[in-house]
Amino acid sequence: MHFITLLHALGRTARLVAPNTIQCNVPLTTTVIGSYPKPDYLGIPDWFDGRSSAVHYNAYLAKHTPREIEELTARATKDVIVEQVELGIDVITDGEVRRENYIYYACRRIKGFDFNDLTAIAIRNGAWTTELPTIASKIGNKWAAEEWKAAQSFTGTPVKFTFPGPTTIMESARNAFYDDKRILSEDLVKVINYQIRALAKAGCRHIQLDEPVFARLPDIALDYGIEHAARCFDGISLEVEKTIHICCGYPCYLDHHDYQKADKDAYFQIIDKLDCAGFDAISLEDAHRHNDLRLLDRINKSKVVLGVIAIAKSRVETVEEIQNRLKEALRHITASRLMVSPDCGLGFLPRPILKEKLSNMVAAAKSIQ
Repeated sequence: MHFITLLHALGRTARLVAPNTIQCNVPLTTTVIGSYPKPDYLGIPDWFDGRSSAVHYNAYLAKHTPREIEELTARATKDVIVEQVELGIDVITDGEVRRENYIYYACRRIKGFDFNDLTAIAIRNGAWTTELPTIASKIGNKWAAEEWKAAQSFTGTPVKFTFPGPTTIMESARNAFYDDKRILSEDLVKVINYQIRALAKAGCRHIQLDEPVFARLPDIALDYGIEHAARCFDGISLEVEKTIHICCGYPCYLDHHDYQKADKDAYFQIIDKLDCAGFDAISLEDAHRHNDLRLLDRINKSKVVLGVIAIAKSRVETVEEIQNRLKEALRHITASRLMVSPDCGLGFLPRPILKEKLSNMVAAAKSIQ
């Protein structure tokens, strides 16, 4: 291609600019990470209302017929999708409204997980105690594509599907079958890859793998976790945007300020390997605790999905605050490789606060020049 023609083509999305300057010809793309507040009529217990235990969800399943649950969740999925579209989010999710939490809902659909044999264990360095399911036999399954198709049928806006990654699943269950955790992880890769291939075949073009454990266990991430996460996307076409989300810890309630977080340097420890692993986008938190944005200088191959609103603070970030942080980020990464999101899932936020936060996030992202 002639050099002038090449410059013209590049200019459609971003201009060539000097270091530490900002120029953005198109609005930044916005997305959400996963969960959304469940409508009151749904009644599914989850960790946002303090009923995260598998015991509570087992009781819910015993109380309702499959048809009742499907009718309620379809209604709830449509409601949260419509709201996200009205707020102007570019890539939405189904709100994970079917899930008691983002890990166990998937595990319930994986052969080999026993949700009747529960073990109370303190996790996250004692920050949270819950009843973990048991891995009681060799695993395998299918389920995700049909749920995505149902969610996408409600809107023309792209719906992203989210899935917990192998390392995070392993750290959220009691292993009573596998002698070698690496082999367990290998089997989980096969199961998740099967799901992701089915999603892609069904037409899903935005798929996110959640691996928050990478920030808390960087040694495992570097040993085999990142490699296994990348292999979950084996065989997926270039049409699918493959995202990995890594949060640094989740609070127990709204305005929980001193909750357990991963080491502040955790992102720096794993970012080089993450950037070379083949993901299209790396989703990072930045609102609950600002990163040293020199982190973005290390990301040369992947897009960055940057968290700019806190998901457990009732205080609403202003448009100007979000704009200023995005402008700082754009001194380290081009606009064509920056996406904008909340830090993590939104389940703790009361709906009026949530709507204000997301509205300000969208306004900030669309106004960056």
